[in-house]
Amino acid sequence: MERTNPITPAGFAALRARYQQLFAVERPAVVETVSWAAGNGDRSENGDYIYGKQKLRAIDRELGQLSKKMKFANVLDPAKQPDRSRVFFGATILLADIDDTHRTVTIVGDDEAEASDGRIGWNSPLARALRGAKVGDVKTVTLPSGPKEWEVMEISYPDGVE
Repeated sequence: MERTNPITPAGFAALRARYQQLFAVERPAVVETVSWAAGNGDRSENGDYIYGKQKLRAIDRELGQLSKKMKFANVLDPAKQPDRSRVFFGATILLADIDDTHRTVTIVGDDEAEASDGRIGWNSPLARALRGAKVGDVKTVTLPSGPKEWEVMEISYPDGVE
């Protein structure tokens, strides 16, 4: 049984844009190349044909994965969060560790997470530890290097003004 996957409206739009790019642009171009290569005769030694078929399978596989992600996506707009005093999906949190090192993270869907940009997935260890936290709470996160404590310094949500 599949579970629903929370995702921001921007993350869902990115999934849809990638799907459209593959389906409407890249796949037809590869199909055209494969059709042209197939007309050139012996397919067993035809590099354009062999590579094109491999590329087509890869595109179809990615389209299937994107379709599945979109089917189970639960689009949640963080700007509509009624309780802004706690950490929920879409929150941007300023954290401080014991050495007073600050880190800002935003909790997003797992499909749109990018740790280097400060976007962590909803099911990541840090996000799970922070769920429901308030300013001043100290949460312990178990990392491969051992447990680490983070204090919640600030919580914010987008305003929703477009």
